[in-house]
Amino acid sequence: MLDIAEELHRWFTEGRDLAVATVVAVEGSAPRPPGAALAVDRAGEVIGSVSGGCVEGAVHALCRQALEDGRTVRERFGHEGGGHEGGGNGNDAEGDDGDPLAVGLTCGGVLDVLVVPVRAGDPHREVYEAAAALAAADRPTALARVVAGPAARYGGRALLLHPDGRHTGGLGGPPALDRTVAAGARAFLDAGRTGTLEAGERGSRCGAPLTVLVETSLPPPRMIVFGAVDFAAALVRAGKLLGHHVTVCDARPVFTTRARFPEADEIVVDWPHRYLDRTRVDARTALCVLTHDPKFDVPLLCRALRLPLAYVGAMGSRRTHEDRLRRLREAGLTEGELSRLRSPIGLDLGARTPEETAVSIAAELVAVRRGGTGVPLTGTELLIHHEAAVRMG
Repeated sequence: MLDIAEELHRWFTEGRDLAVATVVAVEGSAPRPPGAALAVDRAGEVIGSVSGGCVEGAVHALCRQALEDGRTVRERFGHEGGGHEGGGNGNDAEGDDGDPLAVGLTCGGVLDVLVVPVRAGDPHREVYEAAAALAAADRPTALARVVAGPAARYGGRALLLHPDGRHTGGLGGPPALDRTVAAGARAFLDAGRTGTLEAGERGSRCGAPLTVLVETSLPPPRMIVFGAVDFAAALVRAGKLLGHHVTVCDARPVFTTRARFPEADEIVVDWPHRYLDRTRVDARTALCVLTHDPKFDVPLLCRALRLPLAYVGAMGSRRTHEDRLRRLREAGLTEGELSRLRSPIGLDLGARTPEETAVSIAAELVAVRRGGTGVPLTGTELLIHHEAAVRMG
């Protein structure tokens, strides 16, 4: 749900009644991960997606029905079709071969979708509104909901973990359950992950087992592009496409201008290593060094390769790369630290233009983030989606 927080926040501000459908579990080659969401208002307007098109029509119908009857519904879609698992009031409705909602995924995977009505007067609406507002403002947010267990727990209840560590709302059980889930949600938020955790309905391992989906939303990861060169403008656009907050930094003010990089979030005129010393970075930050000039590269990389960053790449020919490695060894970097450097930067796509080179770098960023190999999928049995849902408990 938090992946469409900005649009949801606008709908809530406008006072719309809506139903939210969220992917809560996947098996096999499902098209969207847990947390992917679609929402429908009373006029039938749609935002978001749960399947990239395979089952959107059926989910749209489920949302319209939920807005009418106020019931929370869990639906499974697979290659053979799906059936409802009811909630809210505890009633179940099973699909059959004649059910027009029994549509399947062409990819052969299995997708479980939870549909929750969020109407004026619904007791959980305030929690959903607050979660959407926090995530839309790029504040660290975690939202937990029971997605499997006793049907009475399905009634749309949610627990919201705030940036300051407080939690509001609740899952409808005893306080021990909310405390247990809040602690698990904090661990998911710290890792920036969405996934499921298991808990007993009375907290800890006591009572009937419950499966709780924890969705998290964090500020966009940073991409810092060092070097205000012609390739940087294309890389800024690619970084924005991947959802990064992009900064361009160079010590030369004549090149480092808003006119040259209109799509960058920040333009910084400073020596690269000095800027890295004073700016905030974390384990999701990507550094792309395009300067290929030793007086900039060496002091910058000496610092960068000793920080817990997601990605450090440097542009240059193989000759430049070998010279750079020599200089970095002379500066005291170990072989382990040097092994973290992606250089020459990017995947082998045969890229020549700035735009093609930006695609090459962006592709390597995705491969590093998701554990991909960078080889063509055609003719292989490699997994298409590498990242599995996280489980705790």
